[in-house]
Amino acid sequence: MKQENVILVDSNDSVIGSMEKYEAHEKGLLHRAFSVFLFNNRGQLLMQQRALDKYHCGGLWTNSCCSHQRLGESNLDAAERRLMEELRIKASDLYDSFSFVYKAEFDNGLTEHEFDHVLIGKFNGKSNFNVAEVAAIQYMDQQQIEDEIAHFPEKFTPWFKLIYQRVFETYWDKYKK
Repeated sequence: MKQENVILVDSNDSVIGSMEKYEAHEKGLLHRAFSVFLFNNRGQLLMQQRALDKYHCGGLWTNSCCSHQRLGESNLDAAERRLMEELRIKASDLYDSFSFVYKAEFDNGLTEHEFDHVLIGKFNGKSNFNVAEVAAIQYMDQQQIEDEIAHFPEKFTPWFKLIYQRVFETYWDKYKK
């Protein structure tokens, strides 16, 4: 994992410092993050399977893109940067939707404790994704996702299972009126 810092925050998302990413995950410290959910014109979500050698959750399916903001970087700028780095795409109509805090401990001793900003946008098409970041991609509708999670919950990241239903509701409220 390349040396990169995360933004440490309090429960109100106020910056209290920064720390090297791996160390923050070892200590389970609350830090700022974002999750991007991109829908195509059919209302399907672009899903990504994380690269197998990720430091946690390798090979698991999750939302379109997720990562950490850099100091001084807006949620939107961070999302656009990582969409290019991971999926090599540009989304349209990308906007900040909501945020939440979660904590998930992993078998390798690392802990995700994130103040996660959820962004929703649109993308139609394919991705020539970065294989160092992403193992595979696919579009799935809400029923497909719910069926897969019901039968194979271990195939999905913890944060995705916590928020996908709220994201679909938010998406339908905004785009499908």
